Amino acid sequence: MNQQETTATPNSNSIKWRQHEMILVTACTAMMAVGYAWNIYKTPIAGFESAFINNHVPFNLYKNVVIPAMGISLLLYLAYLWLSLYTVPRLLFLKKKEAGTTLIAVSFKKISLQGLAKKIIKKYAWAVLQIILLVAILGTAYNFAVYFQHQWQFNYPGFSIFFNKNITQSQMDIAGGYFAMGALILLFALYVCIREVLIWLVNTSKQRQYNIQVCNKITLFIVVLTCIPVFLVCFHIIHTPQFFVTYVLVAAALFGMFVSNVYWIFPMTGDDSLFSKKIIGRLIVTSGIYAMPLTVFVHEAIPVAFFISWLVLLLVVTPLTWWYYQYNKDNILQLLQVEKQLVQSKADLQFLRSQINPHFLFNALNTLYGTAMQENAGRTAEGIQRLGDMMRFMLEENNLDFIQMHKEIDYLHNYIALQKLRIQSSPGIVIEDNINEQHCNHRIAPMLLIPLVENAFKHGIRLNEKSWISIKLSCTEKNILFEVRNSMHAKTTGDPEKERSGIGFKNVVERLKLLYPGKHQVKVNQDGKEFFVQLIIEPAG
Repeated sequence: MNQQETTATPNSNSIKWRQHEMILVTACTAMMAVGYAWNIYKTPIAGFESAFINNHVPFNLYKNVVIPAMGISLLLYLAYLWLSLYTVPRLLFLKKKEAGTTLIAVSFKKISLQGLAKKIIKKYAWAVLQIILLVAILGTAYNFAVYFQHQWQFNYPGFSIFFNKNITQSQMDIAGGYFAMGALILLFALYVCIREVLIWLVNTSKQRQYNIQVCNKITLFIVVLTCIPVFLVCFHIIHTPQFFVTYVLVAAALFGMFVSNVYWIFPMTGDDSLFSKKIIGRLIVTSGIYAMPLTVFVHEAIPVAFFISWLVLLLVVTPLTWWYYQYNKDNILQLLQVEKQLVQSKADLQFLRSQINPHFLFNALNTLYGTAMQENAGRTAEGIQRLGDMMRFMLEENNLDFIQMHKEIDYLHNYIALQKLRIQSSPGIVIEDNINEQHCNHRIAPMLLIPLVENAFKHGIRLNEKSWISIKLSCTEKNILFEVRNSMHAKTTGDPEKERSGIGFKNVVERLKLLYPGKHQVKVNQDGKEFFVQLIIEPAG
């Protein structure tokens, strides 16, 4: 992740919850529209106009039936599309040119805190205005629909759309229509908040790809589970309410048993048998839990009904899910067990490419050559020694999962000292390194701190401009605190780093998620003149 550009756009290859939700809403809207048209075609017109005729009110099938019902349904669907495709994404995901977030990191791009606050207030004020406009439009459309669908109720002298206490006959509940639409949008907003929190939890979980797969299966199941009863209702195939409740309970219990068995209990077996005590105990408990809802409609002999449901889940559903798990075992275990190794290997490979690369070695050797031309041996020997120590660290320590803090600190010292050799002829550059090794007895993942320092030298130093870098490291018994500040400079047209994406920093974030889940914080801040990054880690030991 580049200092000059961060982003918080959603990952198109991750959770499919939003896509599945869009499919569900679109499918249900289409089925309701087609089903409604089909039922109007099949129902004699007398079934619609009898109330109008009895009250001596003119009746028109399209004005009093089709347009009100289809119109309000279409408007609700369009409102959902507007909120889902325009309003919500602009609240949740910042544009690429705006400030981005990484974990809890907040980055400002050439704007002050006050300017950012105004920008956020403006964005949310626009969202609130959109909601008010939607409530006004939907509430008005709903009241019109109610009026025309029940026009026969309001055919009396003195009728008013507003409440009149002197008239005892029914009046239109105008406020109720707006309230209903407002409540509907607020419920949708609450659902979106819950959805986004759950998506965030899955995306930041330790076994991210595995949890994403489970989440996608659950949301896809909900799409199928919902579409079936909606189809049956829209085309009046089944009318019994008890059938639909039973259908939901049974389908949910079976799918819940499937998910918990295939993605939780069975992967724990390893090479053990299905009939091990640990697995059998969990199967008995979970099948009992999923059997409880199936006894809702049983008014007598509840214990017997529960026992039968429990046996069916345990002795019929469990063997079927075990067969499915065995058939897909390799793919499931690959996501569950191998993901961590793949991410770590990828991060290590990219680190090797992004740290001591040929470009840096070329500059370092040129620096040593220039130093040798100026002096006999002192600084040149120091530079060569530090470079050798760094390369030795890369070869011997970087392949370990964790190393002692003092080794990481030694590498930092060598890197900073070598860079100081390169820039010491530029008086306008100030380098401050305050590295306090006291209490730094922890173990840390190698090459976790150096990318932040490398970015500072890469982006913060201009040999012909006033530049500064400040590096601070301190430890307590529980935490490691690391801070880096550097000056910022406008990019030049021929800057070779202009299009680079900041592989080192991005991998720091990925490795932190993997190695220190819930035990780290990354804060980033930039105001156009200075870039600041703070890293807090709670090491394991």
